[in-house]
Amino acid sequence: MNFPTDLFSGLCFGVVGLGRNGLPVARALLAMGASVTAWDDKEQARAQASAANIPLGEPEMAGLHALVLSPGIPHLLPQPHPLAARARAAGVPILSDVELLYRAVRAAGSRARFAGITGTNGKSTTTALLAHIVAGAGLPVAAGGNLGTASLALPLLPDAGVYVIEMSSYMLERIATLRFDVAVMLNISADHLDRHGDMDGYARAKRAIFDRQTLDDIAVIGIDDARARAMAESLGTHPARVVTISGHSAADVFARDGILRDAEGPIVDLARAHALPGRHNAQNAAAAAALALGLGLTRAVIASGIETYPGLPHRQELVGTRSGIIFVNDSKGTNADSTACALACYERVVWIAGGQAKAGGIESLAPFFPRIAEALLIGRDAPILAATLATHGVPHRIVGTLEAAVAAAWDDARAGAAPVVLLSPSCASWDQFSSFEHRGDRFRELVQQLGSTA
Repeated sequence: MNFPTDLFSGLCFGVVGLGRNGLPVARALLAMGASVTAWDDKEQARAQASAANIPLGEPEMAGLHALVLSPGIPHLLPQPHPLAARARAAGVPILSDVELLYRAVRAAGSRARFAGITGTNGKSTTTALLAHIVAGAGLPVAAGGNLGTASLALPLLPDAGVYVIEMSSYMLERIATLRFDVAVMLNISADHLDRHGDMDGYARAKRAIFDRQTLDDIAVIGIDDARARAMAESLGTHPARVVTISGHSAADVFARDGILRDAEGPIVDLARAHALPGRHNAQNAAAAAALALGLGLTRAVIASGIETYPGLPHRQELVGTRSGIIFVNDSKGTNADSTACALACYERVVWIAGGQAKAGGIESLAPFFPRIAEALLIGRDAPILAATLATHGVPHRIVGTLEAAVAAAWDDARAGAAPVVLLSPSCASWDQFSSFEHRGDRFRELVQQLGSTA
C-alpha cells in the first residue's frame, strides 16, 4: 500500500545528504504532500536530485518542521554540519527518516508493529533473518533502515504487518517518538567513537533502542560481552519484558551444543542453518528467535525460517571454489570483533585485511593469529596492521590493493598455505572503495576471474 498523498500536507522538511538514504527520503516526503528543500554538498548528488525533480537549496530554518540528515552526516561530533548547527541554533528538530516512517504509519491509521535491531556486529544478519521468519509466517513485512531500503521509502503496511528496521547508532541519535514493540541490542564493541565521543556515548546511543517501550513490549539483549551484560543489568527497572540471549552460554534464548533453545526446550538444530555458521551467528539466531517469539510467532515457523535463511552478501559469503581453495567474502567485517567471528570459523586461512583502521586496531585478534598462514594487507592503514602482526610473529605482506591481494592469496593457497582465502578486512573501506559492498563485489569479481571452478 502507498501512503496517503496528503499525509504530510502543510509540513516543511529540509533533507540534507542525497545519497542512498536522502534521495528516496526526499521523494517519499514529496509523495506524502510535504514541502521539501534538499541539499547535498556534492555537485553530482545535486545533479541527480535535480533530474529527479527534487527542489534544491540550503534549507531555511524558519518554518521548518524538521531537518532530516542522512545518517553519515554528523550533527554533533566530531564537527556538526553547518546546516545541522543552524538547525540546532534555531531549535529545529534533527531527525532520522525512521522517525518519520513511524509518524507516517501511525498518521495513516496503521497499527503495524515495529521491530528494531542494533548492536556493533550482526545487525544486518539479524534484520534479514527476522524478516525472513516473519515472511514465512505469512505476515506482511518490510525490512530496511541501515540495511537496504531507506526507512521512509518502505510501503505502508496493514495492522498485521511488521516493520523490521536495522538501527545504526547514527539513526538512534535522531529518534523522538518512535517506539519499538520488540527491540534487540546484540553487542557492543568500539566503533564510531568519533561520532559519539567515547564508549559511554556510543553505548548510550545504542541503548536508545529501548526508549519509550511499555509493559506490552519486549527488550532483547545479548550477554556475550561485558558492556552488553552491563546494559542488560541496567534494564532491571525497564517497563518492557527483558529477554537475554547468547550464542554459547545460558540465557533466556541461547545455543548450546549446536541447539538453539529456551526454557521450553529446543527450538532448532543450528547445523541445519547452513547460512549461519559460528557462535556469532548462533547469537544472531537467538536474537531473531526471541524477537519472533515476542511477535507471537510459533516455534515451528521460527525453526523453519532459521533453517531456510539464505544469508546476506558480504557476510561470510562463499563466492567461489577454485582448485579446491574456498574464497570467502566477509567484507562486512569492518572491525576486529566482526573479523574475530569469521576467523573462528576456519582452522587455517590466507587472510586479506586492511583499509581505514578502527580504534584499537587488530590487537584483540591475537588469539586467532595462529590460524593465519599469511596476512595480505591492503589500504591506507596496512602499516598499522603490519606492526601488530610483526609483534606477534604472523607472516604478512603489504600488497597495497585488493587486486594484488587476491592474486597473491591464490598463489599462496595453491602452494599449500591454507585451504581458505578469507577477505575480512577489520577496517573501513572508504580509502579505496565507496562502501564495504563495493569492496566485496570487487573481491567476488576477482575470484571469478581466477579460472574455472573445481
